[in-house]
Amino acid sequence: MSLALLSLATLCWGAASPEPMIQCGSEPGPSPEWMVQHTLTPGDLGDLRVEPVTSGVAMDNYSISMNISWRLRADASIRFLKATKICVTGKSSAWSYSCVRCNYTEAFQTQTPRTGGRWTFSYTGFPVEPNTVYFIGAHNIPNANMNEDPPSMSVNFTSPGCLSRIMRYKKKCVEAGSLWDPNITACKKNGTAVEVNFTTSPLGNKYMALIQNNVVIGFSNVLENTPPSRTSVVIPVTGESEGAAVQLTPYFHTCGNDCIRRKGTVVLCPSAGTSFPWDSRRGMLGGWLPLLSALLVATWVLAAGICLRWRRERTRKAPFPTTTLLPPIKVLVVYPCEICFHHTVCHFTEFLQNHCRSEVILEEWQKKKIAEMGPVQWLTTQKKAVDKVIFLLSNDVSPRCDGTCGRSDGSPHENSQDLFPLAFNLFCSDLRSQTPLHKYMVVYFREADTKDEYSGLSICPRYHLMKDAPAFCTELLRVKQEVSAGKRLTACSL
Repeated sequence: MSLALLSLATLCWGAASPEPMIQCGSEPGPSPEWMVQHTLTPGDLGDLRVEPVTSGVAMDNYSISMNISWRLRADASIRFLKATKICVTGKSSAWSYSCVRCNYTEAFQTQTPRTGGRWTFSYTGFPVEPNTVYFIGAHNIPNANMNEDPPSMSVNFTSPGCLSRIMRYKKKCVEAGSLWDPNITACKKNGTAVEVNFTTSPLGNKYMALIQNNVVIGFSNVLENTPPSRTSVVIPVTGESEGAAVQLTPYFHTCGNDCIRRKGTVVLCPSAGTSFPWDSRRGMLGGWLPLLSALLVATWVLAAGICLRWRRERTRKAPFPTTTLLPPIKVLVVYPCEICFHHTVCHFTEFLQNHCRSEVILEEWQKKKIAEMGPVQWLTTQKKAVDKVIFLLSNDVSPRCDGTCGRSDGSPHENSQDLFPLAFNLFCSDLRSQTPLHKYMVVYFREADTKDEYSGLSICPRYHLMKDAPAFCTELLRVKQEVSAGKRLTACSL
């Protein structure tokens, strides 16, 4: 009995508590809630979006409107929400301003709908004009009290021009010539004349053709009483016209001086004394085009057959296969901070690139990536990507080195952070486990001894440049061999 009553009460509560909907109407002035003091008010919106939508097919009823959608925040303040007000300001040749108020038909009993997700609503109704910047703002009602910061949300939306896909069928754009295709062609006849060809429109018979190359170098008015038709005009010019812009301005009775202007480019005419070939010979080319296409296909097939036969004969006669050039070796060079960068590191890098076919990676050249990734992550990534890791050692620190590097006594070191100790500990830790030993090399100048704190590098192959240069390059370019499973590296002792 109790279970039946509980089920009945639940059904009654669901029937008596329908989900809220919106009823929207114009409200140009301030909302009445501004004049009332509220103890508690709802928060701001969770999201606000705008997109254009079309309605109608024929030109007479084709229109574009804003579809404005918003999402409510899932918090306790939703219980005090009564309405949402949306205002749109448009700026083009003139200003426009309008507001709507969308009242919620029911009070919100829950922070989210019974179906899950968030409370989401939308309104479609603000008209969209071409080439207009819109500012859309929205806030919940009751508003914040006076002298309090009112919560609100806003977005910007710029509508496309009349030549865009969505706008070109709008009545205002059609009347301005959005569907007119003038197919402008223009060519330089000689140093003083340009021939312009275009197709006229049934919307009007008056046009102005302008030739412009930084400045206006020629123009002509055109009157054509039998639209639509292909017309031609020769325009005198006062400067170099090849590559100049052609601007065609129509004057239709539907748009007057505000019609859509079209543009083209002046090219050289094929030959002097002839009309524009794209117009006069279009019919002739149309007849010859299928024959030319078939001839081109036959020529291509014949050439491909000859090429394949030649390659087969060449392969049959070749005594040895062609040698393939291997890709360069990727090398990461790490060095302690006391080494002179320009005097030692740069010369060593140049040697690797010019004599050992190596692609070199230096921390000095990737400071931005190190700052973004962090030194540990950067070193780990490079260690996986490169073929060799070279520890460059040198005790050649002298005043001559400082002068070459451009440093003076007391100036900060050129490297903002010494990565050598970090790389030493990171890579030697890998050597203790499973990393193949042949991936690491030690190169030193002048002296063969390493510092006590880096004595663990003694297990790695060592080369003294330039005495061991040939052996060093041979080892660097050697094809990597797999290390037998029985070998285990004893480690770089720290």
